[in-house]
Amino acid sequence: MAAPERLRRLLAGAPVVIDGQTLAGDIQVLLRLQAIARPRQEDVPVPVMRARMVGETATVGGRQRIGEVRDLSVAGRPARHYLPSTPAPAGPGPLLVYFHGGGWIEGGLDTHDAPCRLLAERSGVPVLALTYRLGPEHPFPAAHDDADEGFRWVVDHAVELGADPGRIAVGGDSAGANLATSVSLAAARDGVPVAWQMLVYPCTDAERDTRSLHLFGDGFYLTREFMDRANKCYLPRPEDLRDPRASMIHADIPSGLAPAYVATAGFDPLRDEGEAYARKLEDAGVKVELERFSDLIHGFFNIVGVGSTARAAVERIADRLRAAVA
Repeated sequence: MAAPERLRRLLAGAPVVIDGQTLAGDIQVLLRLQAIARPRQEDVPVPVMRARMVGETATVGGRQRIGEVRDLSVAGRPARHYLPSTPAPAGPGPLLVYFHGGGWIEGGLDTHDAPCRLLAERSGVPVLALTYRLGPEHPFPAAHDDADEGFRWVVDHAVELGADPGRIAVGGDSAGANLATSVSLAAARDGVPVAWQMLVYPCTDAERDTRSLHLFGDGFYLTREFMDRANKCYLPRPEDLRDPRASMIHADIPSGLAPAYVATAGFDPLRDEGEAYARKLEDAGVKVELERFSDLIHGFFNIVGVGSTARAAVERIADRLRAAVA
């Protein structure tokens, strides 16, 4: 993936141009290598899927520098606190509470260790990664309840974590961004402070029938087949699909909702629903920054150890975090 462009093109083939966007060359190589080495199989048992995600994310995440990592328990569940190398200022400071992606059925602290390290180190903002119960063992609303409980525990214990309750942001990627969105909506309704939302290619409509799904639902890492399986595992009842906690495109937007940064990927089947939610927030008077990384795929947030395009995007997101709360 770090080879010169000409060599990458020999391996990857002609540029992929869809919907007026050109797929990044290093990402095209990655998809080609994946297709050759181990094509995605969406019908494997869930434990196998989970184990594969750990291995895949370790491969593309690499070893990322960080000042200190502390394993904690937050609301009775495993958590991981990332402290950047830059000396912390005197007194309470900012904090990002982070929820991992994985369709609510896979993922964990290890799968998102590399991007959390990069986020904290690049931004200078400590990151606290939380975990939650997964489907199908624990269907909706288990993950949403755990996320809400975990965030409120953090707010209540902010002093112990060295955080200023008024500078606690919440974020996540994919299903984790869905949880961060749900947490933010509930917090605004209850008057719990949230400084900022960092939503990376969020799931916002479980009944999705979008143009981006039809364009990119196969061949660009995240597939329609995986999303259908995730819905069946975590949102098994038909009414769950329209519940505003899971599909916040149907949620009422409360007053006082925290400002949001929404990052989408051009070649992502979730692109259109993430951007639709950003427009919904803007229409409701919420301060929103929407940024599309048009040459990237779903999952780019984890690809910080190989290639350069995805890492540059994550560094950009870390810079937005620093500007918002540091």
